[in-house]
Amino acid sequence: MKRYFGVIVIIAGVLLAAVMSYRSASAKAKDAQRDADAQRIQAEYLERVGWMRANPNEAAYKEELKPFFRAYFEQVDTHLTQFAGNKKFDGYLEELEKRSESGKEERANDKKAFYEYTRKVFDSLREGKYSPVWTATDKGMRLDIVSSDVVMVLGKPQIRLQLALWGAQRALKDEGKVKKMMTSASFDTVWKLTDAKGKLLGEMRGSDPAMKVDFPERYIPQFPPQMVLGHYDLDQLPSGVAKLEMTINVSSHSASGGDATANYVWKLDVPSEWKLGAGETWEGATQEERPEEEIDPDKSAKNQ
Repeated sequence: MKRYFGVIVIIAGVLLAAVMSYRSASAKAKDAQRDADAQRIQAEYLERVGWMRANPNEAAYKEELKPFFRAYFEQVDTHLTQFAGNKKFDGYLEELEKRSESGKEERANDKKAFYEYTRKVFDSLREGKYSPVWTATDKGMRLDIVSSDVVMVLGKPQIRLQLALWGAQRALKDEGKVKKMMTSASFDTVWKLTDAKGKLLGEMRGSDPAMKVDFPERYIPQFPPQMVLGHYDLDQLPSGVAKLEMTINVSSHSASGGDATANYVWKLDVPSEWKLGAGETWEGATQEERPEEEIDPDKSAKNQ
């Protein structure tokens, strides 16, 4: 028996190595299948999203939002079930907490805030609750004003204009161990405030929105690709303001060298909740000299 013991050990070792090799190859094959399926879902999404970004009919676009995202997230759910994925979509948060506990992450609170900001939009898309108050399309990019509520910011009421931009150009750059998605989307925004007769009462300017998230998949890999999130917070407006015209110019540079500048103009009657009370002053206002014709259209017409 002793004579065969060494042979038995060798055979057992070979069998164990074969089993381990099989398991490793099987795991790699499973990973490859998972990655290929995820890429398929993204490719099919990008094939369909072109019409959503370009549809000029605002009402039709809003009607198609729910079935469009339902189809996408049904595929995502099937994928996660098949490959035992994380259906809580909190993998980034878990990893962030581990790095924070080990002392390797100094900006954990900031990064958590960006995750939660992105997660709120993600949940609205996935649950069929995404319903922009205004939308427009230009140069193959769609801009949604997701919401326009008055919220408290540092104890002060602010008009929050939540934005979502579809279709900004981006490119994945391989920097050795790290791959970075570079998104090109620069904002230049002007708000013009007028009274009921069209007389200019004030003007504000802004650049990139706050909490700008130009690669939401960094926080939630299943986030619908090629979107940019952010918001503007505005002080409440003087009581005499009747109309607001917001012009947003978005510039996007492609990796191939092309440039696109999209222009979006939203004109609306100012809701009462956006206004200051009678006698309240508009903080942060400054005086500028403007031609009378630019301030008051009635005077421009008389001069002509």
